[in-house]
Amino acid sequence: MFKNLTKRLSNIIKKMSGEVRLTKDNTENMFREIRISLLEADVSLPIIKKFISNIKNKSMGKEILYSLTPGQSLVSLIQSELSHIMGAHLDKKHFQLNLLTQPPSVILIVGLQGSGKTTSIGKLSKYLQKNKKKILTVSTDIYRPAAINQLKIVTLESGSDFFPNITNNPINIVNSALKHAKIHNYDVLIIDTPGQIGINKIMINEINLIYKIAKPVETLLIVDCMLGQDALNHAKIFNNMLTLTGIILTKLDGDARGGAALSIQYIIKKPIKFIGTSEKIYGLEKFDPIRMTNRILGMGDILSLINSAKENINKISAKKIENKIKNKEKFDLNDFKTQLIQMKKMGGLNMLIEKLPYYIQQKTNKSNVNETEKKIRRIEGIINSMTLYERKKPFSIKSKRKKRIAAGSGVNVQEINQMLIQFKQMQNIIKKIKGNSIMKIIRNIKNYIS
Repeated sequence: MFKNLTKRLSNIIKKMSGEVRLTKDNTENMFREIRISLLEADVSLPIIKKFISNIKNKSMGKEILYSLTPGQSLVSLIQSELSHIMGAHLDKKHFQLNLLTQPPSVILIVGLQGSGKTTSIGKLSKYLQKNKKKILTVSTDIYRPAAINQLKIVTLESGSDFFPNITNNPINIVNSALKHAKIHNYDVLIIDTPGQIGINKIMINEINLIYKIAKPVETLLIVDCMLGQDALNHAKIFNNMLTLTGIILTKLDGDARGGAALSIQYIIKKPIKFIGTSEKIYGLEKFDPIRMTNRILGMGDILSLINSAKENINKISAKKIENKIKNKEKFDLNDFKTQLIQMKKMGGLNMLIEKLPYYIQQKTNKSNVNETEKKIRRIEGIINSMTLYERKKPFSIKSKRKKRIAAGSGVNVQEINQMLIQFKQMQNIIKKIKGNSIMKIIRNIKNYIS
């Protein structure tokens, strides 16, 4: 999302790196470039003025301390101001969900139709399960049957429970869901509300009625970053008419310019609590203003990458594979498939690369990465078309079996031969890997399938 902004700011910093001091003369062009960069990113004009003014006041005549170059000083100033705009000065509790209440803790989800409300509920359910929460979801959108079915599908995909609509009255639906959640000891009840093309009084009145009955501890607004300044305008209206506690930004993995992500917390004074990073069920991250700033400035988000690995790597599966390696058992195709799934849960290669520093991203051939992603999907399809015996003993697969597997996975026999050769090479490498190194296997998978 922030590629153009990241590129521009990186170039500005590079230009300034040779200067001995930040002065009025050598910063005039820099401020102009920053202003253009932020305008192109669709950042709100009042925020741009405030941002430039603060940097200007802090940088004029500033001596370069110790070994810092002007470019490094500038990075520090920009980093500080950007993170401040997104709320870095606030207490960390400000960005956390408040679930320290008598169960069930109710989370009310609001937003426009098409903003990603229902999908975000599925992702939020998946996220909360990591904290050992028992989740129930319910839809009060009686106007679009497809919305109810969609919520049911994403809820079941997340591993949570769905409360079916037994009436066309939203208030009765909420009362029934609350009663069910209490009786069956659910920790969290997530309520999806009707979403419409535009905001109107009927919609807001209905949500306010639901709010009074449900008494949510969190009322989260879903904001579609693809809408740019319109997203900010909608957020302002929702904030004026409802008691919001936070925001979930969606579609940050798209081609939007990102101005809403930079502006929204500063303008409506509500914290961004989560960001949607992909369409997949695990594509939701806790928002951190400093880490987001680092990502925008091209410094990468290594901490987020590490956290993603910790959250998504199945420790039991990892331990099982490590034990096999220690005991000199063969790493088979079942193990290989497990590692492919672990990598997909971390967001795939493209998502991993986007969290690396910008100078590394520049050296990465996007088309090669996309081709590798396709190969990974094909390999998974090939393995899924095999019997358990074939996965355990892949080199027992002869001509007849290869033809059957090729037909089942939609590839040709040559691709199966190539995969088996590459898998043999990978087996040989893994023999040399010591224990406690499951991350080495995941990191190197790309090398064996490129």
